[in-house]
Amino acid sequence: MEVVFDNIVKKYGDVTAVGGVTLRIADGALHFLLGPSGCGKTTVLRMLAGLETPTGGRILFNGRDVTNLPAAARGIGMVFQNYALWPHMTVRKNIEYGLSVQKMPTADLRKRAQEALEITQLSQYGERLPGQLSGGQQQRVALARALAVRPSVLLLDEPLSNLDAQLRLEMRDNLSRIHKQLGITTVYVTHDQKEALSMGTSVSVLRAGRLIQSDPPRQLYHSPKTPFVARFVGETNLVEGECVTSESGKHTMQTPFGLLTASRTMTVLRPGQKYMVSIRPEAVKLHLNGASPSPANPLNLKLEHLTYLGESEQFQLLSADGTELRASIFNPPDHKLAAGNTVTGWVAPEDVLVLPVETDHSAST
Repeated sequence: MEVVFDNIVKKYGDVTAVGGVTLRIADGALHFLLGPSGCGKTTVLRMLAGLETPTGGRILFNGRDVTNLPAAARGIGMVFQNYALWPHMTVRKNIEYGLSVQKMPTADLRKRAQEALEITQLSQYGERLPGQLSGGQQQRVALARALAVRPSVLLLDEPLSNLDAQLRLEMRDNLSRIHKQLGITTVYVTHDQKEALSMGTSVSVLRAGRLIQSDPPRQLYHSPKTPFVARFVGETNLVEGECVTSESGKHTMQTPFGLLTASRTMTVLRPGQKYMVSIRPEAVKLHLNGASPSPANPLNLKLEHLTYLGESEQFQLLSADGTELRASIFNPPDHKLAAGNTVTGWVAPEDVLVLPVETDHSAST
């Protein structure tokens, strides 16, 4: 099912919760709505579900206008944060409940529930009560119940937020597996960038009720269009820089870390103008065991603090004027660096991204 938001607006009195969102979600996509608290992503989801009525604009399913269609007539399955399971019903009865409301024949109802149990790998828990299950298992029951009605579109509202870190990782794998198996168009609301990047076929970033960028995960991470997206989707070092020269594929920027050459920009550059320069921590290369020639963009920094995490090591570094630069080294070698030491390194031009100065300073939480 292709889903289209056509200039959707939602107002509560004088407050605009969603301000003119236009978005196409492809048939079979696992599409994430990502953003900080209060950005409007859950309101967008509720309008899609038919639980809220847009103030303006249209919602289309395969070209059909469903904007004013009741929730029950949309063919939607939804999983909420709190799962909303009936505590006195078994897992199987919870899954069958939605089907019984549709007055489905008993034989078909039981077959449909069993299929949902198998898809979510809950067959052995069918006769248990929700209180006898772990958080991850309860989450799968809620998902099985939504899948049993064979929805055209599946909506997930931060379904993993109540789980611990290990269970979230397991459920990411489960949800990805089920989506690949069934191919249902799925819209997933989260504020967790790792969920969106690791699972999504496409990700839309919202801020203060507006759609800022919508792209596949890799493109969103490597080519953010604004400083807000660069900061929100992953970590980045974001500093102001002045354009010195700009030629095709080669841009020289004066920054707190010295002159840096960038090969990528998300805006038209003009010498003498101010811009923002984004460098991901993992793109910073450090000479951990003594200085050596740098192929491009040499860095001379002072180590302020380091954090060893086993598989990686995080360095907090300072430029000559005290501007902070964070670096992340994966599979770090042994070294003798300590706070106060001078550290040299470099960053490749393709890892230096020039962005426009932020013009939207509206609240994002």
